[in-house]
Amino acid sequence: MRPTKWRTSTHLIVGVGVLAIVAALLVAATLLTPSGGGAGAHVPPPPPAVTAKPGLVPVAADAPVPSSSALAAALALVAADPNLGRLGARVTDAMTGAELWQQSDHVLLQPASTNKTLTSAAALLALDRNARVTTRVVAANRPGTIVLVGGGDPTLSGAAPGQDTWYHNAPRLSDLADQVRRSGVTPTAVEVNTSLFTGPTFAPGWDPADIDGGDIAPIESVMLDAGRIQPATDESRRSPTPALDAGHALAAALGVDQQHVTVTNQAVDTGARQLAAVQSAPLIDRLNEMMNVSDNVMAECIAREVAASMQRPLSFTGAVAAVTTRLGAAHIDTGSAILRDASGLSVDDRLTANTLDAVVQAAAGPREPKLRPLLDLLPIAGGSGTLSDRFIAGTPAGAGPAGWLRAKTGSLTAVNALAGVVTDRSGRVLTFALISNDAGMSGRTAIDALGVALWSCGCVT
Repeated sequence: MRPTKWRTSTHLIVGVGVLAIVAALLVAATLLTPSGGGAGAHVPPPPPAVTAKPGLVPVAADAPVPSSSALAAALALVAADPNLGRLGARVTDAMTGAELWQQSDHVLLQPASTNKTLTSAAALLALDRNARVTTRVVAANRPGTIVLVGGGDPTLSGAAPGQDTWYHNAPRLSDLADQVRRSGVTPTAVEVNTSLFTGPTFAPGWDPADIDGGDIAPIESVMLDAGRIQPATDESRRSPTPALDAGHALAAALGVDQQHVTVTNQAVDTGARQLAAVQSAPLIDRLNEMMNVSDNVMAECIAREVAASMQRPLSFTGAVAAVTTRLGAAHIDTGSAILRDASGLSVDDRLTANTLDAVVQAAAGPREPKLRPLLDLLPIAGGSGTLSDRFIAGTPAGAGPAGWLRAKTGSLTAVNALAGVVTDRSGRVLTFALISNDAGMSGRTAIDALGVALWSCGCVT
């Protein structure tokens, strides 16, 4: 994500997944394969960081567990880098869950976009991975008026037929308009119904400047291209009135006077005749796009899907409560978390490295098989998403961990975070959570150095 004054979450174009990547998932040591492509794949990707052919590298079931003391010694110097500011960190063995190293792992810190790891995990636990979101048009009880009913799908695209969209397999407003025409109704007014989502449209701790910066939009149940003004580029600013814009776009497609477009949050008439409907891509595809490019709007909307499944209000507070409650039911302790949103964009969010690593550990271990896809959603070092330009040749961290480390990134002003899995030199897979607050100018380089140290250690006594 293009930062506004360096405060918003990193959001880069997804590269082609060409790297071999390994992670142990079960006690029997299964494999993790890279996911290719992702959001923005229509944009030319950067050159591959590794020229080796894609493939699987087996993880030996008897790979030695790092010694905690040896790992602590190996990490001591890089963890002491003053550019890390305040560091909360935890490293565990993926196969057994045993803690191998920690530093201030119970201290509450700003997680930035690593918060999306919690949102993704809750969605995998609470929802069907093939779940889709429906956007409808119904006839109002007033002659000539049609109602665009928001289902909470921000991927609905206003792009013309044949034009690229930012999201893969995105439903199109033009399809809704075609279906309305075929219904035989001749509309003279368009009403946009946003009643599905409740509460404020902007979370505490968000900066309104990030709308023009292209990182967020008011969260409404009807949006086109997640509020992007230009539907096929991440360099687009967002709209401050996404639902109204969607109504205007539908009216334009149907030849309705723009002055006859309104927005309402009144309950939808359950008996209204349906004129048109389109559906989003499956949940697992949307999660992949969300995690790869750290999509804030997508995160907030998916969290509301979790809230709906748990009969919670479809609001910021309801979504956060649903996410943390569902994780708690999976024995992931979120009791200390202070969250204002589901994306991590809020400067008021606070998480511990212990909680963040516990989510990744639950995905890597044997007790929550529904969480296993979470690891495949993580960007690949040097290969995809927000890690596509990190851990590559020519960067301070170097290309060593490329293909051996997967992690969700987080970046705000003076905040850098990584949470994921890495295979060390001995072939052992580790889970980790690293959160740096009050970071110096080289904070990102410093936290990447920790990732390199974990990969290169092989700290067996």
